[in-house]
Amino acid sequence: MNAWFARRYGGPDVLRLEELPKPVPGPGEVLVAVHVTTVSSADHRIRACDLPSGMTLMGRLALGWSGPRQPILGTELAGIVEVVGQGVMRFEPGNAVYAFTGARQGAHAEYVLLKEDGPIALIPEGVDMQTAAALCFGGTTALHYLRKANVHAGETVLVLGGAGAVGSALVQLAKMRGAHVNATASAANLDLLRVLGADAVIDYKSTDVTGLEQDFDVIADTVAALDFARAQKLLKPGGRYLAIAGGMKELLGSLRRGPQGKRMIAGPAAERREDIEELGRLAALGQFRPLIGKVFAFKDMPAAHALADTGHKRGSVVVEVVAPSVKGC
Repeated sequence: MNAWFARRYGGPDVLRLEELPKPVPGPGEVLVAVHVTTVSSADHRIRACDLPSGMTLMGRLALGWSGPRQPILGTELAGIVEVVGQGVMRFEPGNAVYAFTGARQGAHAEYVLLKEDGPIALIPEGVDMQTAAALCFGGTTALHYLRKANVHAGETVLVLGGAGAVGSALVQLAKMRGAHVNATASAANLDLLRVLGADAVIDYKSTDVTGLEQDFDVIADTVAALDFARAQKLLKPGGRYLAIAGGMKELLGSLRRGPQGKRMIAGPAAERREDIEELGRLAALGQFRPLIGKVFAFKDMPAAHALADTGHKRGSVVVEVVAPSVKGC
């Protein structure tokens, strides 16, 4: 099989397409032929060693000192189960599935081994492969932070970076909870945010959010546009600042509350099978759709990474591992 490797840190030019043996599933594992994957902000951070402030030393120790210890990147995918290992009961060959490899990565390949009991689920009827592949990274992050912040009906939410994979998921899922959603983006993406359900939109290039007269119950910051000190001025008593793109400072700062019960929530999002199944259910009902900005062929993986590197991608960057004309064969 072929897979894209990042054996050292750097730009998209470090990526190399290499051949390696097709994996063989062990007990409790399934072998999935990957049809679609994505390039997320996590892939950019790992490949470039572009980690949040204060996390570089810890990140290199965890990920690899001179290059990624797991050189095949990619955190989400959709594909077809090809072989199942001994004892597997949930899946059988031919099943169309989507999965979140998360911190294990490995999805930028033609095949991937997955644990049967991990974050993997059958693709619901009516959901296409591209949509299924893009469900997990932004969607699970949004669900995690909305759950941690206990966002509920009637609250006001400000999403900073509403056109990204996480931001666009937050807009939709917060709206589903009954929140009044405000979101920032560039002028070109404001109409898109309205379509996704935002009640009010803000052009971040022409408006300084710190000067807004309105205050909010929750500020979800996907782009590190603020810090807790500045966010407090925009929060109601008991308000929550979600430092989704935060580093060590935010992680430590989340341990103590600010004035008037205001608090910061930070840290990695959970990787739960229940969350990806919920996202699939909502997608099948037409209530949640991951935003897909651009689609690349597998051979153009470096170009997909280059787009993610800009920090201005719209939604998910999708990569077709198997050409659409041969899907399902």
